[in-house]
Formats: sequence, C-alpha cells, structure tokens
Amino acid sequence: MLRWLIALLILANLLMFTVMRGMFGPLPAAGAREPHHLLQQVHPEALATRALGPDEAFDQPRVGGPAPAANVQSTPIGQ
Repeated sequence: MLRWLIALLILANLLMFTVMRGMFGPLPAAGAREPHHLLQQVHPEALATRALGPDEAFDQPRVGGPAPAANVQSTPIGQ
C-alpha cells in the first residue's frame, strides 16, 4: 500500500512539474489578465488640486491644531 502512495505522489509531482513548465499552455498568472486596467490608470499630470473652502472643510481635521471636543453626554451611575 505504501508503494502505491509513493508512486501516486511521484506522479502528482511529475504532473505539477509539467504544468509549471508550461507544457499545457501558459499559466493564468503568467501574463496580464486584465489589460483594460492599464488604460484606466490615473496620470499624475492630469490631476489638479484646489483648496477647500470653509463650507467644504467643516469635518476635515486640522494637522497641528487642537483635537475637537467629543460630543458625549454623561450622567452619574446610580448605585
């Protein structure tokens, strides 16, 4: 029984070796699977930045500024 298991494992290894060497064609991960994504990439020269106005920046954190106060209401716990 152990001979059959070893023979089966050797055959499985040989099969995987032939698959990885490209005997049955190229692997799916070998090339670009989704080439249309290359056309959708963002080009940095096409990006433009603009400053936020006060009406747009009400929920944006300020770097270096104080942390906003938490809107939490508390009551003493009754014993």
